[in-house]
Amino acid sequence: MMQGDPFGFFLTLAFALGAFLGGAWWCLRRWSQARHLLDTPTSKIRSAAQGYVELYGVLEALPDMQLSGPLTGKPCLWWRFRIEEYRSSGSKRSWRVVESGASDAWLRLVDGTGECLIDPRGAEIRAAVREVWEGNLRHPLGPAKTGLLGFLSSGQRYRYSEERFHVGQPLYAIGDFSTHGAAQQGFDMQSAQGEVIREWKGDYVGLLRRFDSDGNGQLDEQEWNRVRLAAQLEAEDRHRLKAAEPAQNQMAKPGERQPFILSNSGEDELARGFYWQAAAGAVLCLVGALATAWLFGVQSW
Repeated sequence: MMQGDPFGFFLTLAFALGAFLGGAWWCLRRWSQARHLLDTPTSKIRSAAQGYVELYGVLEALPDMQLSGPLTGKPCLWWRFRIEEYRSSGSKRSWRVVESGASDAWLRLVDGTGECLIDPRGAEIRAAVREVWEGNLRHPLGPAKTGLLGFLSSGQRYRYSEERFHVGQPLYAIGDFSTHGAAQQGFDMQSAQGEVIREWKGDYVGLLRRFDSDGNGQLDEQEWNRVRLAAQLEAEDRHRLKAAEPAQNQMAKPGERQPFILSNSGEDELARGFYWQAAAGAVLCLVGALATAWLFGVQSW
């Protein structure tokens, strides 16, 4: 028989079930991610297979790419920041996030055998450099408030945090690896030839000037055959030039079940942290299960 407040009972039951299900999900997720890290061998960029791979190397700057942390102004390759405001209402005190963001600039990973460009969007990123400090300005690099505005804002408190990747730092990366370039792609002669002809047709006057040998303002069958042959030779020349260009390796977010992680820490340290988090999830799941069973026992009693 249910005793006491029914609303309180069901609210407590909801929390218990949430702890049980959330803990189980977190445990399985972190355990699976740790296994993915340990079961995926580290590859060299030059010989890496297409698909899900693990790389380890050093961060280097991309040409003409200049970034700086939005809160510190320090030069970097990638940043993520958060600004929190301290709120106090009666006995309730808390920090509330008022602004946050992360850069989406590509990263360049070098391992001695080659280089790989990494799109950080969607990655779980763990940066070794993290600065946390407090102040009374909404933005720490903004101009200091003076006069009445300075007096009115003197009681405000903000907490800032900024994470960064820097040149020369080690980087562990696991995600979807692919190589792009004409040498890695099949050459479709008919399609390439048609593309060249369509391009030439865009300047039909120039096309007539080149291939209208009798000057009648039209291209007959024999002249069109010359156009097709010239377009074929042009397509082959373009393909040879593209094939001579170096291939470009890239890494991006893989499928939903595979982790995409960028970290200054190595594989063993990451896996150890994931196992600890899986254990915490298991404990939370057990506590939720015991609380749920106890609540049902109290209800039946």
